[in-house]
Amino acid sequence: MEKNSERIPLINPSPSSSTTEGRASKFQTIGNIIVSIVGTGVLGLPFAFRVAGWLAGSLGVILAGFATFYCMLLLVQCRDKSASENKLQGTITYGDLGYICIGKPGRYLTEFLIFISQCGGSVAYLVFIGQNLVSVFKGQTFSVASYIFLLVPIEIALSWIGSLSAFSPFSIFADICNVLAMGFVVKEEIERAIGGGFSFRDRKAIADNLGGLPFAGGMAVFCFEGFGMTLALEQSMKERNTFPKVLGMAFTWITLMYVLFGSFGYLAYGDETKDIITLNLPNNWTATAVQIGLCLGLVFTFPIMVHPKLNNNDAENSITGLGKLGTYTSRAVLIIGLAVLASYVPGFGIFASLVGSTVCALISFVLPASFHLTLLGSSLSLWQKALDCCILLCGLIFAAYGTYNTIVGI
Repeated sequence: MEKNSERIPLINPSPSSSTTEGRASKFQTIGNIIVSIVGTGVLGLPFAFRVAGWLAGSLGVILAGFATFYCMLLLVQCRDKSASENKLQGTITYGDLGYICIGKPGRYLTEFLIFISQCGGSVAYLVFIGQNLVSVFKGQTFSVASYIFLLVPIEIALSWIGSLSAFSPFSIFADICNVLAMGFVVKEEIERAIGGGFSFRDRKAIADNLGGLPFAGGMAVFCFEGFGMTLALEQSMKERNTFPKVLGMAFTWITLMYVLFGSFGYLAYGDETKDIITLNLPNNWTATAVQIGLCLGLVFTFPIMVHPKLNNNDAENSITGLGKLGTYTSRAVLIIGLAVLASYVPGFGIFASLVGSTVCALISFVLPASFHLTLLGSSLSLWQKALDCCILLCGLIFAAYGTYNTIVGI
């Protein structure tokens, strides 16, 4: 849940028209989709598989991937319907769809949920960094909370920089470190398999406790959370009519990668699997380099995550005097508040599942299905209406039960 258009140079739709032709090719769009969706959450998937079992976890990831893909297409259909009826001028955003369907409360609700999801992802970043630094510097007496608060002055200073687009290379650097970490885990699993380090009989296919299923589901939804980028991704394409096919191709590869990585991680470490798989890596310089690289990448991408709508040079330059003071103060207060919240989080896995079960589920499933029923309900077939209602109902139940289950687990 972790990306925005500042990190993807090819995504820059014109504000003048929702039908403006984009610049990205099919191949570039696939790359943009992967960058938008795949983030640090993937490193928590093996722990989710440990909780739910490798088979149940795999089915959960596949179901979450298919549901997210389908709802992304629903959102594009809603935007096209609104654009064809000229309900709003210019580029139509997710918040605009909320306004078209429900009025001002719909816009406020949609924007609020997106804001909360960004804050949730930002807190997850801080927890991730804190836990990895504790693992790297084991001889020190610093706790996770101590490392988080040490980062606060740095993050506040970075948030005061006028344009955060300069930090885009660091997000790519963090993604590279993600890939390296995943490679380490796969290598470890293969070595253990060849050396007879584990038996499949010691790995559960389905957890004895059914409460593990919604936990793993929440983590899977968190890993697929790039939903806010749907319309921008579609508008960035040269051949926008091919977006469903391109999106399906990208989601197929991402889902397959998630299933294999989650399974490999759990098979490699079993009941010793940590909520961040990098904490299971061997204590050598290469593993340490990967962990430090991940932390550095997230330190510099944190300001983009927490301030996705404040990265506009023109808007920044138009503010003077007390306005800038208010902006800088609000950013500092927000970062301090997120750090305080992160210091109370018991672990990355639990918090990521909670975010996935609540705001991510509402943004990814409930809102798109309800918007689709509202805007296109009269033209939908019976089975399409039934499917939308099923997604809407299941999304609400999942959000409620997933939240309850995670809180009970805490």
